[in-house]
Amino acid sequence: MSRKKKWVEADVPDQTGRVAVVTGANTGLGYDTARVLAERGAKVVLAVRNTDKGAAARDRILTTAPGAEVMVAALDLGSLQSVRDAAATLLAACPRIDLIVNNAGVMIPPKEVTVDGFELQFGTNYLGHFALTGLLLDRLMSVDGSRVVVVSSNAHKMGGAIHFDDLQWERSYKRGAAYAQSKLANLMFCYELQARLAAAGSATIAVAAHPGFTDSELIRHVWKPVAPLMRWAGPWVGQSPAMGALPQLLAATGPQVRGGQYWGPDGPFELRGYPTLVKSSARSHDLTVHKRLWAVAEQLTGVTFPV
Repeated sequence: MSRKKKWVEADVPDQTGRVAVVTGANTGLGYDTARVLAERGAKVVLAVRNTDKGAAARDRILTTAPGAEVMVAALDLGSLQSVRDAAATLLAACPRIDLIVNNAGVMIPPKEVTVDGFELQFGTNYLGHFALTGLLLDRLMSVDGSRVVVVSSNAHKMGGAIHFDDLQWERSYKRGAAYAQSKLANLMFCYELQARLAAAGSATIAVAAHPGFTDSELIRHVWKPVAPLMRWAGPWVGQSPAMGALPQLLAATGPQVRGGQYWGPDGPFELRGYPTLVKSSARSHDLTVHKRLWAVAEQLTGVTFPV
């Protein structure tokens, strides 16, 4: 009996004519996602906080995808004004948008707040992407086959619930639990968005993915004595950003993908491997919390959705 074929970069279908916005695309998972999309013919927008690094990433992509159309847009997900400015820039520059990959994130930093006063991980990973998607969604809903891909993490299983009584961790900050909450919020956002899109009869879908354990700049806030050990162990228990990007690339481009799915690595504990359908926690499917969290996000960001 032949073994099932593993899904790899070469399986990304032709993306000619598609316009993709990838947040955090200057490095790591976002860079490899943007690179592959550009190599397959998509117009790619690198939505990044540091535009100098974004320009360097664009130049690197053009070495493997000569002639590709790659645009750099300033986006600081920790500033709602920056999110609004970025959305205005993208709406003016892109008559159509086929794909948003909500990839950027920050992981387990020391306690810090965004310019709007939100805990950094909740404000960046969740609220910033919520606002950006809401501001751009009309442009996607007019395009057949458009998608919103939300990058989560299996850390969402480790942080308990959404802490509505202290969303911004003002009483007691636990960086790992705050990261887990932000990634649980990402998943709930994806599932609730998909439900609303389906109820509206839209052809746009929302899909979630996670990269497993990937060696990227996200680990820069890990306790310093531990970081070298994580990098040393990476080749055995984790994988490269190019491999870690495969689940979100499949979610973004695979013809077999359906709204509300969650894709991740197929290896032990989903730490590494090739993309496959995976399961999120039971808590992530709590519809009552979905709706409450959505309402809170609308209130905090001032952004409402056309669904």
